[in-house]
Amino acid sequence: MLSCALYAQNKRMNVVFIMADDLGLNDTGYTGSDFYETPNIDKLSEEGMVFTNAYSSAANSAPSRACFMSGMYTPRHGIFTVSPPDRGDRTKRKLIPIPNVEDLRKDIPTMGELFKRNGYRCGHVGKWHLGDDEDGTGPLSRGFDVNVAGGRAGTPYSYYYPYCNNKGMCHIGLEKGKQGEYLTDRLTDEAVAFIKESAHGEKPFFLYLAHHAVHTPITAPQSIVDKYEKKVKGKYHTNSVYAAMVETLDNSVGKICGIIDSLGISDNTIIIFNSDNGGSEPITDNYTVRGGKGMPYEGGNRVPLIVKWPDVTKAGKISDCPVNNIDFFSTFQMYLEGKIGDELDGADIYPLLSNEKSSIERDLFWHFPAYLESYTDNGKGFRAKPYTSVRSGKWKLIYYYENENTELFDLDKDPLEEYDLSCVNEEMVSILKKKIFSWIERVNAPVPTKLNPYYEGD
Repeated sequence: MLSCALYAQNKRMNVVFIMADDLGLNDTGYTGSDFYETPNIDKLSEEGMVFTNAYSSAANSAPSRACFMSGMYTPRHGIFTVSPPDRGDRTKRKLIPIPNVEDLRKDIPTMGELFKRNGYRCGHVGKWHLGDDEDGTGPLSRGFDVNVAGGRAGTPYSYYYPYCNNKGMCHIGLEKGKQGEYLTDRLTDEAVAFIKESAHGEKPFFLYLAHHAVHTPITAPQSIVDKYEKKVKGKYHTNSVYAAMVETLDNSVGKICGIIDSLGISDNTIIIFNSDNGGSEPITDNYTVRGGKGMPYEGGNRVPLIVKWPDVTKAGKISDCPVNNIDFFSTFQMYLEGKIGDELDGADIYPLLSNEKSSIERDLFWHFPAYLESYTDNGKGFRAKPYTSVRSGKWKLIYYYENENTELFDLDKDPLEEYDLSCVNEEMVSILKKKIFSWIERVNAPVPTKLNPYYEGD
């Protein structure tokens, strides 16, 4: 917990949160990519604190962002997946999935509202994916003073101007632009404009820059693609277009950090870089962990995380303590208001950032009562079937609802989750199943139990 003196002293820090979309754990230079180049992100990692066991609270976009923005696990808001929940071959789905909510309910407080009520000017730029301003579920209704491009859409209508779909619908605030301009660059320019407008105002500011990059469609400026076409491919990373998308994202981080420095506000601005979920295979390769976006394995929700908090984080400090994106709401509420709401599921990670503690003792949970089709077999297979999982210390258990079977992994010895220990450590399976069932009861998580009448077996 913050001391009263520190709480009063640091209360007015600006906050810039940069959220990448589908950026994998190994998609940056500092996390070990053998092909992609991210000098600006790497520089930020040297200046800030790096978390090697950072998680998103879901393995795909909408639920992860809902958890981040609310500080709550998925059962509390009902956004479990990117609708609908019954994806994939219906004859292979044994259970009827739990209905999915698309928008973040109006009665659930957001991080924007947290900062707003504490005197901040709040800006949202980029992907919202939790509703629209038209019906009161978009950023302007959820605490943000400025919204550029944020609506219900999870995929950009286009990465090039005009940013419209085939029905003429355009991302809000991006109706005007230059022919051929690139979306990542445009969102960066809008973020820079917000920072300039806010930097020396009477209020501190909170900027949530939520890029669409590196989400599909995979496309990037040809001049950058050409650079990677000439470069020797890596053992794991080989996609030149994706590499160019990663570079444009990195350029954005460089410009944001650069304008903060040039305006003389770097000593008063917290910068956080994160991704909403794991990398999307087979577009990229999350080779140090198993699986990718949408899957219950580490590749689905292990993500890069850097926090640079002036006078708090130590440059180059590395933490292996598991943290989750729901922790940011709790951390900032404690920072701003000296308390954490009872409805929040995250932990205050300030003691980790300030090096007061090296670990936080708690379990992390993921709940996915839905189906998600695979990228292969024309979608007949599945990336995920209904499950709940828990990470408790070095142990991870995945509990599947179709047949009540489990997978148990020792992440310290087996980071690739190659060896299921369920049959050789039944005691740990029992302990972790009890943790899961207790958590399900505590958060009132809906569990799929009804049989699908169209099911024909595997």
